[in-house]
Amino acid sequence: MKFELFIAFRYLKAHRKQAVVSIVTAVAILGVTAGVMALNIALALNTGFQEEFQSRILVATSHVNVLRTDNTAILDYGDLASRMGRLPGVTAVSPAIYGQALLAGELRQQPAVLKGIPGGEQPFPSALKIIEGSPRDFGSTPHLPSLILGKDLAQSLGALVGENLRAIGGAGELSPLGKTPRIQDFRVIAIFESGLWEYDANWAFVPIETAQKFFGYSAREASALELRIADIYTAPEIARRAAAAAGKGFFANTWIELNRPLFSALRLEKIAMFIAIGLIVLVASLNIVITLTMMVMEKTRDIAILTAMGGTPKTAMMIFMIQGLVIGIVGTLLGDILGAGAAWYLDRYRVFQLEPQVYSIPYVPFDLNLPDLLTVSGVAVLISFLATLYPSRRAARLDPVEALRYE
Repeated sequence: MKFELFIAFRYLKAHRKQAVVSIVTAVAILGVTAGVMALNIALALNTGFQEEFQSRILVATSHVNVLRTDNTAILDYGDLASRMGRLPGVTAVSPAIYGQALLAGELRQQPAVLKGIPGGEQPFPSALKIIEGSPRDFGSTPHLPSLILGKDLAQSLGALVGENLRAIGGAGELSPLGKTPRIQDFRVIAIFESGLWEYDANWAFVPIETAQKFFGYSAREASALELRIADIYTAPEIARRAAAAAGKGFFANTWIELNRPLFSALRLEKIAMFIAIGLIVLVASLNIVITLTMMVMEKTRDIAILTAMGGTPKTAMMIFMIQGLVIGIVGTLLGDILGAGAAWYLDRYRVFQLEPQVYSIPYVPFDLNLPDLLTVSGVAVLISFLATLYPSRRAARLDPVEALRYE
């Protein structure tokens, strides 16, 4: 193999009589580089979107939810929460109340989703980024219940930390004029940012005790039990265990099920992008075929002499296969380096900005992970290898007598 390597690298070096072959070789390397670079950037874009949506969704929501099958309240949730907390892999269990309300400030009104959560020094959504105020006194304000607003919701209402807002709910108590709406005043103690516009523009957190009164629940009722788990990818298995432990009349769903359309679309897009942009590498491999074919034609006399001196057809075949693999490997390495560098730069400096109202996130994320990088590299090298088969077999079948007849 040392002999074949020596000859292959010697043929790849530029000579004055081989200027055209050398140019075609450089073009072949650049073609592979461009294809691998484009494919790496495209996969980094798709993975970036998937990872960004996943992380931001999991910041604002739970991993597993336990609910009643008839969508009614969970009665005496304390005993059920204790059972859920004993399940392997579950790290936290919290009751929650969900409901719609109209939040009204002095000048503006905005519909919102009110989520009732337990109070205390560290409320359940502690992973949310607090950009103003502090949730330290959540649920313990002396005069009015606390309210934590999403950043965009606070901007829509023109609300600041320390101001009061009024929540207007659905039908409440019966009066001579019919059912009156439920009304509750709150004090804004903090403003959070999840990074997803859907949550930041529509969600607000209130103490669960206040939410129970406001939406007509008793003190021991909840809309759902929310579970946090150690490994988010074991959510389907833990959901099955939670539903079995809860018994008849309950079911459990996961963050994967609730966001399945989004992540299915991203996975399908990733496959389509891999196939479409992978064609660039396939087209670039044609340059390898052309390069090696021209090299075989250029080196016909050399191949004949090598064969006459005792070289086997396998020797000639290996020389040109090594040449093609060197072209593919060099192009792949350059494409990996340039693609990884471009993905890092585009993500680090957030080059492409988005409208959060349309795309839910403010910029285009890029995240090139190692499995994708290795997959792209492997496919590129494999295609480069396949491109060497035809010219290499042609060199192996060369008849030295015919090649030297007119020399």
